[in-house]
Amino acid sequence: MQKIKIDIVSDVVCPWCYIGKRRIEKAIETLKDKYDFEISFLPFELNAQVPKAGLEQKQYLTNKFGGNERYKQITQHVTAVAASEGLQFDFDKQQVMPNTRDAHRIIWLAKQTGKQALVKEAFMKAYFEDGVDLSKPENLITISVKAGLSEEKVTTLLTSAEGLHEVIAAEQLNQKRGVSGVPYFIINDQYGISGAQPTEVFVQALTQIGREVEAANACDVETKEC
Repeated sequence: MQKIKIDIVSDVVCPWCYIGKRRIEKAIETLKDKYDFEISFLPFELNAQVPKAGLEQKQYLTNKFGGNERYKQITQHVTAVAASEGLQFDFDKQQVMPNTRDAHRIIWLAKQTGKQALVKEAFMKAYFEDGVDLSKPENLITISVKAGLSEEKVTTLLTSAEGLHEVIAAEQLNQKRGVSGVPYFIINDQYGISGAQPTEVFVQALTQIGREVEAANACDVETKEC
């Protein structure tokens, strides 16, 4: 079966990243009998300037969006869109806007044991649906362990600099690739899809890319004839 590699650049506190994740998952489910998908999650920090202890979330977003009325409009809209994808966002539960670097370090760790997708989903659900404060190390540990990671390994990571170089290097690589907003989907290290596109757009794009890969693989390596 033809393999398609997808690198998903996103942040765990980005609502459109969660929506985009769900949409591309639906596209992958549609095409799973045609292609073998290899999914990786790459880091992006939307609010890198937020202190490690976090900030009051509503005030932070109100300032970012340009006022309380705009905050209400944006959060209500994104909540409605999320609901159409089966996600139950609750901005009233979200009290803290965290710095997400530690979460990204744990997601990096999770890839080593094949649990990256589980941990990524767990962090996003905890933040958007359950209102968990992701600035607190004990919460990050609890979520990670429930998703299948070793408590000892996560605790060791959070009390050290483990994974920091790798997360920073991945972010710098994404910048060189021209990724300036998220979600961003990199297909087979060649194609880029920006934004939380509708599921059908992902299906069409992945199908087209899959056909191009199949055509390329059908060519004679020696003569270049197809």
